[in-house]
Amino acid sequence: MTTIAEKDITTAPSGAARPDVTEQIPGRLHHAAYMSSDLARTRWFYEDVIGLPLFATFREEAELQGRVRTYCHCFFRLADDACLAFAQFSTEEDAADYRNAQAVSIAYHIALNCTEAVQSAIRARLEAASYDVMFLDHGYCKSLYVTDPDGTHVEFTVDSAEIDTSAAVYTDPRGEMERWLAGDRSPNNAVRPH
Repeated sequence: MTTIAEKDITTAPSGAARPDVTEQIPGRLHHAAYMSSDLARTRWFYEDVIGLPLFATFREEAELQGRVRTYCHCFFRLADDACLAFAQFSTEEDAADYRNAQAVSIAYHIALNCTEAVQSAIRARLEAASYDVMFLDHGYCKSLYVTDPDGTHVEFTVDSAEIDTSAAVYTDPRGEMERWLAGDRSPNNAVRPH
């Protein structure tokens, strides 16, 4: 990973040198992601107490940090359609790997919603600046991940236009979470390419 000390920031393009920046930057916050040690308690707090509706629950299986891990990812929707997202791993061993906020982008990160063109342009600029990036196709969105110079993980997300948001994972997020809490670790993300 390239650090800020390894970069010549004096050659970075200034805002004045950039053309119409509204076409080159993300449009809004997509989600901010955090870890949960107890999704039932997290749901109660954010949905029942705070009032944010549970919008989607995905039981996921993905290769993270060199091995396949299983986790449940819940999204609570804000008024502007951005979300707060919380993930709980299926094993204590995996959870321990991610307790450190700097461990990996799935644990704690900021996700910004953007178009495919904006995501591609950001990826090109990051790679030109020698940043390591990771690309992950979740099925319901495609995500580009990078770590900023201070260790903050940032995701640039393009929602899939083909995804039917009336599908079961969106209409029954509480049921999906309850299945996870009851021990069902089978992935429910049928749109994720495997």
